[in-house]
Amino acid sequence: MTTKLPIVEEPASSLRSDGSRNYVHPADVVGRFTRLRYIIFAVLIAIYVLLPFVKLGGHPAVFLDIVNRRFYLFGGVFNAQDFWLVFFLLSGVGLALLIITALKGRLWCGYACPHTVFLEGVFRRVERWVEGPRAQRLRRNAGGFSFDKLWRKLLKHSIYIVLALLLSHVFISYFVSLPSVFDMVQRSPAEHPTAFTWVIVMSGILYFNFSWFREQMCLIICPYGRLQSAMTDRDTMVIGYDWNRGEPRGKASNPENGDCVDCKRCVVVCPTGIDIRNGLQMECVGCAACVDACDEIMEKVGRSQGLVRYDSLNGLEGKPKQLGRPRLFFYGGIATLWLIGSIFAFARSAEFEANVLRHEGAPFVVVDGQIRNSVRVHLVNKTGEKQAFLVDPESESGIEYIIPQTRVELESLGSTYLPILAILPAEKMKAGIKLRLTISMQGHDGRKGSRIVEAPFVGPGS
Repeated sequence: MTTKLPIVEEPASSLRSDGSRNYVHPADVVGRFTRLRYIIFAVLIAIYVLLPFVKLGGHPAVFLDIVNRRFYLFGGVFNAQDFWLVFFLLSGVGLALLIITALKGRLWCGYACPHTVFLEGVFRRVERWVEGPRAQRLRRNAGGFSFDKLWRKLLKHSIYIVLALLLSHVFISYFVSLPSVFDMVQRSPAEHPTAFTWVIVMSGILYFNFSWFREQMCLIICPYGRLQSAMTDRDTMVIGYDWNRGEPRGKASNPENGDCVDCKRCVVVCPTGIDIRNGLQMECVGCAACVDACDEIMEKVGRSQGLVRYDSLNGLEGKPKQLGRPRLFFYGGIATLWLIGSIFAFARSAEFEANVLRHEGAPFVVVDGQIRNSVRVHLVNKTGEKQAFLVDPESESGIEYIIPQTRVELESLGSTYLPILAILPAEKMKAGIKLRLTISMQGHDGRKGSRIVEAPFVGPGS
């Protein structure tokens, strides 16, 4: 005989009245925004998992080979000397986040943040599949020990551990390549302790976060919610409750009440456990679960949807909205400067590098009336293919060059040092004479390019 579990109604908030944490169990919800979010989640997860499999130019679409200091990004090839370009990537992401937040609020948090994507799109769906809807989970958790409770908890957490391991292995493949990951998992961890440690630590963090910490990441760790008051204004699109239309709350049968029937459906579906009817709050991640929940109730009671909706604070109060705001013009100006700077920076990222370097010791020697400068050319192939390079010295200044190798082939991101001896008769020495070399790239894939590198020729009195 099965004992019927008692009906339990836990508060939806993440905090109890005594200040202790309440484990939030958001209820299931269906609606247009929920469907849209799950589609976006599926696309983002597919991109995350499949990128290591996709190859562009013979390399993974995203491969950050930190050990060899080689970086492949969507067909582009970069080395450690290009690290300064990361500034433009990170500043661009930050600027885009500012602009999106000023216009559309916390769309990033609700639809694209990795924490939200994996928590709502993967781990909570597993929890619902194993333990059932919210009411069943609450009753089971409030009941005593039972075999039904035990096997469900064990199954759920076993799946969580497997998912955490899979996600961490995918993540590590961005840094050691997918074939290397497949090879590592078939060998002893002692053969690759660094990668193994990273996977174990990451898996532990992911399991801890998605199995227990959950919404506390948004409420405690992430600074974005605390900064939203500085990034938004009264014309920013947010999720809000139409106070004028909804109040006073009460049964739909009473014509003196507003449209809000106080069913608390918007509260129990919230993943951070807030009541959207209390106004804009730091904890709101803009997921629109409360919008879908309220629209569903409004349809059932025969009232128009939109009591809880996407709108600006001015729009919720019936005030006119302003599209042209000072902060948007300011952000637009900064974005324009960033775009110009980024174009200029990435345009300067050449397909190869060539620099003249001097050897250690004396910068020159004088032998039999000749001044000799010993230098070397550091040559780096920054393309994704094997390339050939030609070294062609100028002859107008009267400098004689001795170059052991005028043609050199380099693999992708390969580098070499070419020794060069420059000789000039002492009587021809004068200020302003320069070593001048033309480095030409004759690519096997049809690419061509050239660059002139210079360095002063030094001698007595220079």
